[in-house]
Amino acid sequence: MTRTIVNLVAFQAGWLACVLSAANGMPWAGFIAALAAVALHLLLAFNAAAEIRLVALALVLGFVFDSALLATGWVSYPSGVLSAYVAPYWILAMWGLFATTLNVCMSWIKRSLPLAAVLGAVCGPLSFLAGARLGGIALLEPFPALAALALIWAIAMPTLVVAARRHNGVEATPAALRLGIVTQE
Repeated sequence: MTRTIVNLVAFQAGWLACVLSAANGMPWAGFIAALAAVALHLLLAFNAAAEIRLVALALVLGFVFDSALLATGWVSYPSGVLSAYVAPYWILAMWGLFATTLNVCMSWIKRSLPLAAVLGAVCGPLSFLAGARLGGIALLEPFPALAALALIWAIAMPTLVVAARRHNGVEATPAALRLGIVTQE
């Protein structure tokens, strides 16, 4: 239970730091906060290499999806954009940060891919709306941007869930438990 709370708090703090720092012209601060949260997650993982693979996949998905969204002109970011066609580095850090939740505080979502798709389609756009309200992103064309985000997250969430099933470095393996390398919480 403690690990779940730490994971949830680290994710929420990292998300908020990314959005607020970008909104205030200091995207590097949120980026550092997200990196710190990911580092903490990896430090607490039983198999950091597996979690790194999951985070890497999330970064690739984020790069492709959010860069495509930026290229449409439907969204813009107040800071941290290095190219008009590449998602800002702080939003990519948020994808990696999100991946850290999939085997911990959001592990329950791994039971159902359809539920993951529906929650992705609903919660992904809601997260961007919250980010827009806080000033971290501008929805220049709200309807197409939110529709695209719903589609993006309806694809990304089940994809990441499948990856989290394969790359779970958080659960203690039976062998590690028997050898006393780790203990269950």
